[in-house]
Formats: sequence, C-alpha cells, structure tokens
Amino acid sequence: MSPDTTRRSPRNRGRAGAWITLAVVVAIFVIVMAAKFLRGLPAVQLFMADYPGESALPPGAPLGFPAWLAWQHLLNSFFVLFIIRTGWQIRAKKRPPAFWSRRNEGAIRTTQRPIRIGLNTWFHLALDILWVLNGVVFYVLLFATGQWTRIIPVHWDVVPNALSTAIQYASLGWPTNDGWANYNALQLLAYFVTVFIAAPLALITGIRITPGLAYRLRSLDRLFSLRVARSIHVIVMIYFVAFVIVHVTLVLATNTLRNLNHMYAGRDDQSWIGFALFAASILLMAVLWMFARPAVLGRLAALTGNVRR
Repeated sequence: MSPDTTRRSPRNRGRAGAWITLAVVVAIFVIVMAAKFLRGLPAVQLFMADYPGESALPPGAPLGFPAWLAWQHLLNSFFVLFIIRTGWQIRAKKRPPAFWSRRNEGAIRTTQRPIRIGLNTWFHLALDILWVLNGVVFYVLLFATGQWTRIIPVHWDVVPNALSTAIQYASLGWPTNDGWANYNALQLLAYFVTVFIAAPLALITGIRITPGLAYRLRSLDRLFSLRVARSIHVIVMIYFVAFVIVHVTLVLATNTLRNLNHMYAGRDDQSWIGFALFAASILLMAVLWMFARPAVLGRLAALTGNVRR
C-alpha cells in the first residue's frame, strides 16, 4: 500500500476528525474559562458597564421586522444552504454525473473555448443567479424601508460594545438586549460583514472563476488571478458556514421562541407561530435536499441546454 493510499484511508481520516474535534472542544473550553476570568476583573466590569453591548441607532430607525424581511430570510437560508452544498461538491473534484452545454455550442466561433460544465456546477450557477436576483430585491427594500440603519454601524462605539458582547457570549452570560428594537453590537457587525462584504466578495470571485467568463476575463490575471479568486471564494464559503452555525446556535440558545417569531413571523411575542414556520422551512429544505439528485437536476438542466453523461 502506497503512502498516499495510507494517508487517505478511512481510519486515518477518522483519526484526523477525532483530533480536530478534540482540539475544537479544548479551544472552546479555554475561551470560556478565559472569558469568565476576564469578566471577573474590576476593570473589565467597569468597561462592560460603560459599554453594555448596544450602539445607539440613528434617529428614525424602524422598530421590528417587516414581512418582506421574513420571506427574504427564508429565501436566503435556502439559497445559502444549497450554494454551499453544490460548492462543496465542486470542491471535491469528483467526476460529475453528467455535463451541461449550451444548445448553440456548434455556432460558437472556434477561437472561443466551448462551455461544458458539470451538472453540480450548472446547479451552483443557477442558484447563484437566483440568489443575486433575490439579493437585488433585498438591497432595494433594505434602503427603501430604512432597515439599513439596523445593520450598518453609524457610531464608533460599536467596536467597544462588540468587544463587551463578545465577552458576554464567551463567558456564557448571554447578552440581554432586545433584538426587536436594536441588535447588539456584535450582531450588527456580523450582519454588516455578511451583507456588505462577504456576499459581494462571493459574487465578484464567483464571476471571476465561472467557466467561460474565466477565459474571457483572462486579461485580469495579473491583477486578480484565478488562483487568488478561488482562494477568496473558498474563504468566503467557510465564513458563511461558520456564520450559519453560530447564528443558528445562538438563535436556539437565547430565547428561542421570541427569536424565531422575529425572524419568521414578524412579531414580538412568545407564541409558537415562528417555530412552526421555522420547522416547516426546515422540512421543505430537507425534502428539496433529497430531490436534488442527478436524475432530477439533469431534467432541469436539459430545459436550458444539452445534458450528456
């Protein structure tokens, strides 16, 4: 057995996974204990009293969450989930179950490379287009309704308030802010980075590495090479995975019913309506996950081009 085969054996992968899990658990334990120690220091307590965790909103900021934000949240959850899934499938570099090409491929000039992509890549790009269209609607409504004031920092005190909030989270003493009226500073910065930095970076790097466009944009290699674009694209994917894990964990760990009502029902109470909508959305995504098989995707892709194995 060759060294490469040994290195990639299931047993070694299992051991590596166990070591990574252990390292993560130890790191979490160390962070929690360090945060608890810091929180007990008089100077840190005074700092947290001065900066409890919220940065003041600008005058006229809206209260609560409109209905459009609830369905935008649902759609974005769906798109991000399946974009990450297909992105990981592409990253695995396994042979695609089928290939897609344009119907007018024969009419393309011989000086251009033919566009022939794997089925997973086709699904990834199709989801990207829908996600971008949905994002345009989101940006328009965000600024038209004033909701931008809730996720764009307008005061520098957001930095010390975010640090204070981070200490509270890390020490397992959850912040007691009212998300219906104002996000805490750490949430504000996280949503700002996600909406205005991570999402645009995903779009820009995705365009740069898209088959067909990558060839036509080869003149940018010196300024923005494919290698750099791919690296940034993967980093952004990892960020979104981490964001989703932390976001869902904190939603379920801090006043679950109220949080879910904010996000899915647009109401500020302890009813089970938001939970029911959340559960229904999870069930729908699970069903779509199972139906997103090569046979189904092949039929969908055939509506837009030629599909061959």
